[in-house]
Amino acid sequence: MARAGTTRALAGMILALGMSGAGIAEPSYGIAMYGDPALPPDFEHLPYANPDAPTGGRIVTGEVGTFDSLNPHSRIGQTPWQLRFLAYESLLGRSYDEPFTLYGLLAESVDTDEAGTWVEFQLNPEARFSDGSPVTVEDVIWSYETLGTIGHPRYLNAWTNVESIEPVGERGVRITFVTPDREMALIMGLRPILKAGQWDGVDFENSGLDVVPITSAPYVISDYQAGRYVTLSRDPDYWGADIPFRRGTHVIDEVRLEFFGDATAMFEAFAAGEITTIRETSAQAWATRYDFPRVASGEVVLSEIPHERPSGMTGFVMNTRREAFSDWRVREAMIQAFNFEFISRTVNDGIDPRITSYFSNSLLGMEPGAATGRVAEFLEPFAADLLPGAMDGYNFPETDGSEVNRAGIARAMSLLEEAGYTIDDQGRMLTPEGAPFAFDILLQQGSAEYRAIVDIYVQTLSRLGIAVGVDTVDDAQYRARTDAFDFDMTHYQVGLSLSPGNEQRLYWGCDLSDTEGSRNLMGVCEPAIDAMIDRMLTSPDQADFVAAVQAMDRVLTSGRYVIPIWFSRISRIAHDADLHYPEHLPIYGDFINWQPDVWWVEAE
Repeated sequence: MARAGTTRALAGMILALGMSGAGIAEPSYGIAMYGDPALPPDFEHLPYANPDAPTGGRIVTGEVGTFDSLNPHSRIGQTPWQLRFLAYESLLGRSYDEPFTLYGLLAESVDTDEAGTWVEFQLNPEARFSDGSPVTVEDVIWSYETLGTIGHPRYLNAWTNVESIEPVGERGVRITFVTPDREMALIMGLRPILKAGQWDGVDFENSGLDVVPITSAPYVISDYQAGRYVTLSRDPDYWGADIPFRRGTHVIDEVRLEFFGDATAMFEAFAAGEITTIRETSAQAWATRYDFPRVASGEVVLSEIPHERPSGMTGFVMNTRREAFSDWRVREAMIQAFNFEFISRTVNDGIDPRITSYFSNSLLGMEPGAATGRVAEFLEPFAADLLPGAMDGYNFPETDGSEVNRAGIARAMSLLEEAGYTIDDQGRMLTPEGAPFAFDILLQQGSAEYRAIVDIYVQTLSRLGIAVGVDTVDDAQYRARTDAFDFDMTHYQVGLSLSPGNEQRLYWGCDLSDTEGSRNLMGVCEPAIDAMIDRMLTSPDQADFVAAVQAMDRVLTSGRYVIPIWFSRISRIAHDADLHYPEHLPIYGDFINWQPDVWWVEAE
C-alpha cells in the first residue's frame, strides 16, 4: 500500500508552518510545536483512523524476551513496552500525521504562553479510570510528581525544568517552568496519568507483578503469566470511545502479548498461526522466509508500510567511558574496519541503505560537505574543540564489497598506530601501555541478526590482532549491564522523530552521561551537543530549529560513537488476512502503536 506524497512534500509542509511558536492565545483543543494544528476544532477523527471500523476480534503479537513487572514507569524490572501506551492515557494525544501536534484526550483544552514559561490543562469532566472513578486534578499532580522524582529516567530530565505544579479551579492544572521551553508544554501533555489511590501504601519504585494497574486507557490487563504473556481486553465502558481523537482507534477486543526465548521460536509460532502478526526487520528474511503454507493460501498478508521519519541510529555503540574508546581515532579505526558492503550483502542481501547520520532520510539530517549558513554559525563557537569532520564534513567509509577490505584494514591500522598502538611479534595489537588490545561485544539473547553481523566483524578485527569476545546474556542481565554502562561495545538502536526536543538530553546530553539507566550509552558529554539542544528548544522559527538539529547531527556523527548498519524506508508486517488498517497512512508510518491502535479485525 503506497502513501500519497513524498518526503519533499513533508519538508514543505513543515517549513510552511510559519514563524509562530507553540504559544496559543487562549485555551485550545490542540497544540502544535510550530504553527497551528492541522486538524480544525471540529475534526471528527484522526485522518489515519477508520471511524467505521468494527469492534471485536483479537490480535496476538510476539516479543523476544521476558517480563517480571507490570509497571512500565519504574526503573526496576522488565515490562512489556506496549503497556506504556495501551494501559495509560495522557492529557493530550499525539497525531502521527503531523511532525509534533497534540489534541485533547483526558484534557479537553490546553493553554500556554508564546515563550513557553507555563502550560495549563483543563480536564475533560467525563474522563474516567477503568474502575469507573473520575480522573482528578489530584491524580494528575500525583502522577507528574511521582514520575518526575522516582519514576523511570525517561521522565526525570523534563521534571528538572518544572518550577511548580498546582491546581487551578476544579478541573485545571497549571505547570510553571524554571526556564522558557516551548516544547515543555507538549511534553507535559504526554505524561501518563495513573490513579493515585491505587498506590497508597504501595512501594511504587519496587512494584512488579504485585500490582495490576487500574488503567486510564481503553484497555485493561485481564490476564498474564510472568514471562509468558499479557492479555489486554478492551474496556466496553471506556469513557472516551467517542471523543474525536479516539474514534476508530482501539476497536480490537483483545490484544495478547506473547513472549518467546528467541526470534526463531517466535517466527515458528507465527507460521503456525499461534500469533497473528509479526514485524520483520530483515529484508533478506522478508524475501526468503515468507513462503510457508499460510502465505500461499492467502491466510497471511505481507504488508509494506512506507514512512517519512528520520533513519535514527542502529548499529554498534562504543562506550567512551572505557579507555580504548575514549580516543576518537580508535573509534574511527573500528568504523573503518567494519566492512559494511560485504556484511550487508551477506546478512541482508544488500537491500536496505546504510544509515549516514542520526537524522538521515529527512530534512533534519546534516547536509554533505562543509557546514554552511546557520549551521556553521551555530557550530563556530565550538569549532576548535570539535572532532575532524564536524565543520568540514564527514562520511562513513565505503568498501569495494570484497571480503578482505584491504583499504579499510589499512586505514584502521594507520589510525591505531597514530593513537600509539603497536603490533608485537605474535601479531597481537598492543595498547599504548603495552597490554593486548581486547574487548567484548555485549549482545542480547535472541538477537540472531546482530550475532551474524558480529561474527563477520570479529573475524575482521582478528586480522588487526584485536581479540574480541562476544558475551550473550538474557534480557534481565542485558538491561542491568547497559543501565550500569557495563559493556565495551553493544548493539544499539534509537528511533528519532521529525520533532526532536527534550528527549535528546536523555539520549546524549551531558547531564545524563553518567546517570545509570539513561540512554546515553556512548557516554558522550559534548558542550556543542548540549548547546544545539538548547537552540532546538528555544528556536524562534522552524528554519533555526532545522539548522540546530542539522548541527547536532554533525557533531554526533563526526563523534564516531556508533558503527551504523542499515535502515529501511518501509516497515514489513506479516499479518493474518482478517487484520486490516486504513488506506491513509500517517507520515510516521508504522510508528509507536500504530498497530494495534488503528487496526481492526474483519473477515474478508
